[in-house]
Amino acid sequence: MKSRYVVMASALFLSVAGFAQKNEIKAAEKALKSGSAAEAITILTGAESLSASAPDAERAQFLFVKGNAYLDLANKNVEADKNLSLAAQAYQQLLEVEKTSGKQKYSVQAATSITDIKNKLINAAIEDTKKEKNAEGAKKLYEAYMLEKKDTINLYYAASTYVNAKDYDTALKLYEELKKLNYSGKATYYYAINKVSGQNDFFNNVADRDRLVKMGTHEKPTMEKVPSKRGEIYKNIALIYVQQGKSDEAKKAVSDARKANPDDTSLILSEANLYLESKDMETYKKLIAEALEKNPNDVDLIFNLGVVSANAKNYAEAEKFYKRVMELDPKYINAYINFAAMKLEDEKVIIDEMNKLGTSTSDMKKYDVLKKKREDLFKSIIPYLQKAVELDPKNTDVTKTLLNVYSALEMTAEYKALKAKM
Repeated sequence: MKSRYVVMASALFLSVAGFAQKNEIKAAEKALKSGSAAEAITILTGAESLSASAPDAERAQFLFVKGNAYLDLANKNVEADKNLSLAAQAYQQLLEVEKTSGKQKYSVQAATSITDIKNKLINAAIEDTKKEKNAEGAKKLYEAYMLEKKDTINLYYAASTYVNAKDYDTALKLYEELKKLNYSGKATYYYAINKVSGQNDFFNNVADRDRLVKMGTHEKPTMEKVPSKRGEIYKNIALIYVQQGKSDEAKKAVSDARKANPDDTSLILSEANLYLESKDMETYKKLIAEALEKNPNDVDLIFNLGVVSANAKNYAEAEKFYKRVMELDPKYINAYINFAAMKLEDEKVIIDEMNKLGTSTSDMKKYDVLKKKREDLFKSIIPYLQKAVELDPKNTDVTKTLLNVYSALEMTAEYKALKAKM
């Protein structure tokens, strides 16, 4: 008899607890409908312990109201970032509960809300990056990815944004995750002009776009092929290792990148640069030769070889590459600008030597020699600066440099003619 009483009391306790939770949920729903989401959350927080042991149907309802309350606060800009995240957590728990129970009463609405939250996070991240709040933007993009992992592009953008935030450790972690997922990013995007809004609307597939074009709501269908991002991912992994001073890891990463993207000459340059920094000139020259063999007349490649060589203070090699670009493409303005800038590096050395001299007869003779050397240097770069100005008359930096050269050489007529064009 005593044992039976205990069982009955226990059953009574469970029914009372369940009844209490139902009341709490109803009270929270009432508060939410009246516009007091904060009150609804307070009520639900008090019933949280009861919710853990509640039947699946009640647990799902509890989580649905909880998610709605947090989302309502976020929509009212009350700690929006925090409450969006809490709303998403509640909805995801709801989906899990109903998936386990096999009864999906709230799942469709919860999934719709999750999509809404994901879009809000992405839009907020875009606004953050516009304000150069890259760390905050990257976090939101990663949260958007965690809400819907099939949208791996959000993971890719999160990694890139962490790089912009200079949080290289987190960026590396996300890039490695993309690598494991074998993420490509290669895709075809479909667009058509909306006749009402005039906007170029995006479509997930060609069938949806063509259907609306046929219906007459859209016109001027176009498509955009997006190339694979694998090479960039591998390259960024290598560059982060370089930033962290991990040369061996960087070399392995870029080597892996080249195996995955054998036709990407930019990866050859990245690898060449790594060996250049480690003073392994033999491997560096071998890689440069390989790059040129693949694309002997690629002006962008040859220009970049000039940049790499100039950065390594290998000026003779850089000069050779820049002049080769000018031969292949006489309108490649950056080759003229970089060549002139590289040559002007020598002026600093000449000026430093001149400033060390005294007023003795021997020093004055040395001064005259250095002055002549400086004048010859200026004369040698005039044709390149003139060509750059001719190609881009609105480039004020180049124009000012040429004016300074004219002034130093006392080329008054040329100075006045150029000044008049500004």
